[in-house]
Amino acid sequence: MLPIRDENPSRIFPLVNWLIIASCALVFLWAFSGGQYRFERIIEAYGLSPSRVMRGAALHTFFTSIFLHGDLIHLLGNMLYLYIFGDNVEDMCGHLRYAAFYLLCGVFASLAHILTNWGSAIPAIGASGAISGVLGAYVVLFPKVRILTAIPFGPFIRVAYVPAYLVIGLWFVYQFLLAFFAVGSGVAYWAHVGGFLSGLALAKVFAKRRHRHPLYIEWIIS
Repeated sequence: MLPIRDENPSRIFPLVNWLIIASCALVFLWAFSGGQYRFERIIEAYGLSPSRVMRGAALHTFFTSIFLHGDLIHLLGNMLYLYIFGDNVEDMCGHLRYAAFYLLCGVFASLAHILTNWGSAIPAIGASGAISGVLGAYVVLFPKVRILTAIPFGPFIRVAYVPAYLVIGLWFVYQFLLAFFAVGSGVAYWAHVGGFLSGLALAKVFAKRRHRHPLYIEWIIS
């Protein structure tokens, strides 16, 4: 299932969310502006390598790696999820708390990757671990909000509204299963799992607002 948009208007301009999206886009353009060789050197310097981190080196890559992407599809897929779900989490947290939440989820996602790829020298890149944390927070704070979703049925695609808990819940189950069965795929699925679980745990710690959302009746308690 591919989310298209949500029925969840934000009450503030999601400044930090847009800055993250813009930063990822600009870093992508910078990384690919000098050809393949230069891109590979950038990945080696700023991607997260478990073996280097375990030696106490390159700790900056906990943060730099989450702004790098391997190709345009990788970038656009991640930014679509961040665009749809990040604004409302920022609305609940406030700008600075959302920035801290996003980076912290990225760190926990990287730790999950390190623990499940002990000693690997292959650099990991991508914002998906941090964005998984945003999804975890969204499903805690807005479980019943409707998400317009593209659902494949064989060669056909149906577009329908699906509650957030189902869209995100199925996404997480898929990531969790792939973490076990898609070993060697080149995708850091355990980072997705770790980021999502950290978002679940931290959502109400960072959310500072308490309000009755116009689209469902439960109170959201920060």
